[in-house]
Amino acid sequence: MKVGSRYLGNNRCEFTVWAPFLKEVAVKVVSPVERLLPMQSIELGYWQVIADDIAPGTRYFYQLDGKSDLPDPASNFQPQDVHGPSEVVDHQTFQWTDQNWSGIPLEDLIIYELHVGTFTPNASFEAIIPRLKELYDFGVNAIEIMPIAQFPGARNWGYDGVYPYAAQHSYGGVEGLKKLVDAAHQQGMSVILDVVYNHFGPEGNYIGNYAPFFTERHRSPWGSAINFDGAHNYGVRNFFIQNALYWFEHYHIDGLRLDATDTIYDLGARHFLQELADRTNEFSQQQGRKFYLIAESDLNDARVVRESVIGGYGIDAQWNDSFHHCVHTLLTGENIGYYIDYGRCEQLAKAFKKTFVYSWDYSVYRNRWHGSDVSDRPGYQFIVCIQNHDQVGNRLLGERLTHLVSFEALKLAAGTLFLSPNVPLLFMGEEYGEEAPFLYFVSHSDPELIAAVRAGRKEEFAAFHIEGEYADPESLETFKRSQLTWEKRNEGKHKVLLEFYQHLIQLRRTIPALKKLDKQNLEASALEDQKLMFLHRWNQDSQIFCVMNFNLQAIALKPSTPPGNWRKILDSSEPKWMGQGTSMPEQLEGQNEVTIQPHSFVLYQQ
Repeated sequence: MKVGSRYLGNNRCEFTVWAPFLKEVAVKVVSPVERLLPMQSIELGYWQVIADDIAPGTRYFYQLDGKSDLPDPASNFQPQDVHGPSEVVDHQTFQWTDQNWSGIPLEDLIIYELHVGTFTPNASFEAIIPRLKELYDFGVNAIEIMPIAQFPGARNWGYDGVYPYAAQHSYGGVEGLKKLVDAAHQQGMSVILDVVYNHFGPEGNYIGNYAPFFTERHRSPWGSAINFDGAHNYGVRNFFIQNALYWFEHYHIDGLRLDATDTIYDLGARHFLQELADRTNEFSQQQGRKFYLIAESDLNDARVVRESVIGGYGIDAQWNDSFHHCVHTLLTGENIGYYIDYGRCEQLAKAFKKTFVYSWDYSVYRNRWHGSDVSDRPGYQFIVCIQNHDQVGNRLLGERLTHLVSFEALKLAAGTLFLSPNVPLLFMGEEYGEEAPFLYFVSHSDPELIAAVRAGRKEEFAAFHIEGEYADPESLETFKRSQLTWEKRNEGKHKVLLEFYQHLIQLRRTIPALKKLDKQNLEASALEDQKLMFLHRWNQDSQIFCVMNFNLQAIALKPSTPPGNWRKILDSSEPKWMGQGTSMPEQLEGQNEVTIQPHSFVLYQQ
C-alpha cells in the first residue's frame, strides 16, 4: 500500500494514510483554497480519498478525529519546516537524463561520505554538483549522502528527521536532490542515501498520533522502539518498505545505507530487514538493474549479509567498524570507551583475513562474548573506513585523524584502507587531510529540547573522559566551523596527500590481486612486539606483498617473503610523498635484513 499524497495527473491526487484507531480522517487543504476532504476507511486501518482540483504545490494537513491538524507522515515535501503543511509533488515532471545509467557493481565502489550542509558553503544539493567531476577524476565513483529526510531548522546531521519521504527543504528539496542524482549519474557516479528506520527525531514527531508506530516491548537509545514485531506492525513495516522503494523509484537513488540496524528490533519469524531485502530485490528485477542495501550494525552478526535461504536477512553489505577501530587505536594509542577492545596488530591482520575482529570472542568493553564468523563471505559485502561521520563527529572536539596523528600515519592509514579486500569509504575531506573539525550541530526551536540535547551530548563525552572545550550544538558557529575548506586540496601537504590517495586508488583498480576482493587468496600476519603487519594477496598470476610498520621507530627485520622476485611499487616514506626517505630496497630477495621507516608501509609486486 503506497502512502502519502500521490499525484495522478490532470489535477487529481490520491491521499492515503494509515490510522487504524481513528474514527475519522480528512485532508485539510490550506492552499491555494482552504477546504476539507473527508477520507474513506478502506482496509487494515488505511484511509484514502482521490480528490479533484488538487494541483502540484497544493498544501495540506490531515485532520484527525475532527480536531488535530497535522502534517502527512509520508509527506513528499515540507516547505515550511516540520510543523508546517505538507505539499503535493508531481514526480513525473522532472526531466531525467540518466536513461542509460545501469549502476556500478558493489565490488567496484569507492564511496565518499558527505554531509550536504558542510560539504559546500552554500549547503545545498545543487552546490555539490560542480564538485562531482573533481571527485570522479580523483577516483571516487559513489557519494553517500548523510540523511536528508526533513528535520527541524536548517542545521542537523540528519538523524533527527521526522518525515522520511521529504527531502530537506533547506537543502533544495525535491528538485534539488533530483538534479544532484541526475548529475552524478551523468558523471558516472552512484548515489547512496543514508536512511533512518530505527527512530524519529524529537521535534515535529507527530507520527504516534496516527498509529501504533512505537512499542514498549523494546527500548532503543531514543526511547520507545519502532514497532516492527508487535500488534499492528504491518502498517509500520509497510511505511518503511515503501519509503525505500520511493527513493529508488522517484529519485533514482542507487543504494540505501540503513542506519543502526542493530536498533531495529524484530523477534518475528521474518525480520524486517529480510522483508526489506526481498522487496528491494523484486524491485531490482522489475527495473532491470541492481539497487543496493547496506546496513550499519554493531552486532557483528553474519545473518545480516547471509542469504535468506540459509537463514540470513539478505542485505547486500554492512559496515565493519572493527577495521576502523583497529587502525585508529594502532595509530593514536587511544584505549578509552570501545577502543579498549583494540590496539594490536594481530587484530588488524584478522580484520584483513576474517573481517570481524570479534567473531564470538570476549569483549572487555561489553563484558561478554561478541560477534560471529563471516570469513566465508566475500570482501565486497563489507564497507570499511579509517574515518566517518560517527568516529569523527562523536568526539568532543570533532577531531579528524589529521588532528590526532602525523602526516606519515595518515598515509599508513590510507594504505590499510585501499589495500584491504573490502569496499573503502572515505569521509569528506579525508583525502586531502581536511583540518576543519566535524562537530555535532542542530537547530531546534524548542528551548527545553535544546537544553536536553546539550546535556545529553555532555553526558556522552563524559563517558569517554575527554577534556576540552565543548562546542554548543545549537550554535551557528559550531556548524560553520564544520564546513570544508575545499581549496586546501590544491595546496602543499594537502595536495600531496590527495595525490597519494589517488595513486592508491589507481593501484587498487589496475592490479588484479588488489582489485579482486577475495579473502581466500590472502594471508595476513603480524609481529606484535615490533608492531608490524604483513599482507600477501594474489589473483592468478598477480601477487602483492606489503609490510606495514605501526611502530614509532624504524624496525629492522627479515621478512618472510613469499617465493618469487618482488619489485617495490609504492613506499609511503619516499620524499615524493613528503616522507623522510626510504630505507627499503627496490627488490626483496630471500631473507636479507631490511629496515622499514616509522609509521610507513611498502608495497611490492611480484
